[in-house]
Amino acid sequence: MPNSTMPRLGFVGAGRVARCLAAIWSKAGYPVTAIASRSAATAHEIANRLPGCIVVSDANEAAKHVDILFLTVPDDAIGAAANALRLDPAKGGARAVVHCSGATPVDALAPAAAPGVDIGGFHPLFLFGGLPSDQTRIAGCSVTIEASGPLHDTLSALAVALGCHPLLIPPGGRLLYHAAAHYAASFALCALSETTTLWKELGFDEGEALRAILPMLAGTIETAREKGLSGALAGPVSRGDAGIVAKQLALMQRLGGDHATLYALMTRRAIALARRRPSPPDADSLDAMEEAIDLTLKSVARTNA
Repeated sequence: MPNSTMPRLGFVGAGRVARCLAAIWSKAGYPVTAIASRSAATAHEIANRLPGCIVVSDANEAAKHVDILFLTVPDDAIGAAANALRLDPAKGGARAVVHCSGATPVDALAPAAAPGVDIGGFHPLFLFGGLPSDQTRIAGCSVTIEASGPLHDTLSALAVALGCHPLLIPPGGRLLYHAAAHYAASFALCALSETTTLWKELGFDEGEALRAILPMLAGTIETAREKGLSGALAGPVSRGDAGIVAKQLALMQRLGGDHATLYALMTRRAIALARRRPSPPDADSLDAMEEAIDLTLKSVARTNA
């Protein structure tokens, strides 16, 4: 049941993020008291599962019923939502406005920062699927928090209530943080897509390819957890097989498109990891790979000129 000593929470936006966070926080005793969304049906779907939660018409109406208002809207809508807010905590409304974007600066909420109103960022480093399983899968993840004073402490407690680790970020660092995180999320999916695309040349469909490579990916992640990135590196670069790398680069170039460029750049990152291993491959072999990469990239550039 909701605990009256905990801040009342509300959401503007009723998508995947709000669905997951609201459910977990409500179970943890935080009163989730209001939701506003362009889709009233979606807002009602979430609110109906939460004791004491109401669906309201807009953000200002939601702010009247909460202590912390979370903006779980697309990045492009955060500024407009903040500009539309007219908060007065003296009348019992929201004392803080927090967005859940990884890339948008917290300063985008400045228009909502009236006297007595704090602003902050709360970004779960997690891919929300919109499914009930999100509520268990999010445990163990990190939440990037940007806030100060009591709001910082409250958001840290909310992260812990999710089963997550608070991760502090300096002001102005969100865009770089978010861009880099793509490599472990969306870009990982893009790498899998590249695998399935190339394997279609061999007659495999996407389902067959994923069935084969997802266990390998899972094993790679677990090995990285145990041994670190350089310790988990496998394949021809880790063994110093410069001849194989050169042949694969040539093959990718013959396939056309940007396959060779992507393969070359990712191989360069693999070489950097290989050099960090306690017992790295022969330096001459790694240097030969670097030379093959340079030749490939120059050749691709001439072809595309």
